[in-house]
Amino acid sequence: MKLFVQIPCLNEEETLPLVLSTIPQQIDGVDDIEILVIDDGSSDRTIDVARELGVTHFVRHTRNQGLARSFQDGIDYALVHGADIVVNTDGDNQYPQDRIGDLVQPVLRGEADIVIADRQTATIAHFSPFKKLMQRFGSWTVNKAAGTKIPDAASGFRAYSKASLIRLNIVTKFSYCMETIIQAGNKRLAVSSIPVMTNAKTRESRLFKNIWQHMFQSGLAIARAFVMYRPYLIFAWLGAVLAVIGLIPFIRYIIVVSTHEPGQHIQSLLIGTVAMSAALLSFAIGVVADLTRINRVLHEDALELQKLARYETPVAD
Repeated sequence: MKLFVQIPCLNEEETLPLVLSTIPQQIDGVDDIEILVIDDGSSDRTIDVARELGVTHFVRHTRNQGLARSFQDGIDYALVHGADIVVNTDGDNQYPQDRIGDLVQPVLRGEADIVIADRQTATIAHFSPFKKLMQRFGSWTVNKAAGTKIPDAASGFRAYSKASLIRLNIVTKFSYCMETIIQAGNKRLAVSSIPVMTNAKTRESRLFKNIWQHMFQSGLAIARAFVMYRPYLIFAWLGAVLAVIGLIPFIRYIIVVSTHEPGQHIQSLLIGTVAMSAALLSFAIGVVADLTRINRVLHEDALELQKLARYETPVAD
């Protein structure tokens, strides 16, 4: 059983030693622990520091590609090199690496495909009340879209089984956190969580400029992922609402005509016709979107077979 611990880094020369020093050397049920540093366009000595501390596995981006791309490239490297489990942590030492052993146990026991650490955000001192509220709301939204019960959907401290990684496909560029949960839920993967306490804050996030950008980008990722897997639900509801809106002017027209109220009342007919046309268009788009979803599922099945062939024979270290 081989475990890869991947660490996405962007100018982490100061905090990387703290991360590396707290990664367990031995874990029950794991035969081999490898460390992978993903350098996402760092301009400092991140790579040099990692080498000096004994890291031998690297993925390097000459230019910043973002967290989602770093995660995806790291996963590909780890699976090519024979990973059975991949743990993702962070180069800023936010997460308690000494809990990696606990994080992978549900995967080792076959109880979960993905385990996500619950940072217990309500207890994090440097989180403002508004940020804590938004974290809870974001997790609730993701759980509704995915059919899961994860208390901290934004946590990047996670363990993935090889089988789950082969089935997941990252398409967003901002962050993989929300998308992978929604994909996992809709693909009926087992997702669980364990509580952890985060380390002291070392720096501001480099993933987003402020909480509003984070909320906007996360919202887009959630909406995109939800539409990918349940387009019929969204467009059916939208079409139903528009149909009801369209019926109201027609009913009004019938009432005023039957009561012989002066005027032609063409406005009611126009508004009703526009709304009903929009409803029919929404239903039509829903049908096309659902057919696209079916086609994507078939493509993902084919892609899964390609991944199985690609990762069948590990590359020698």
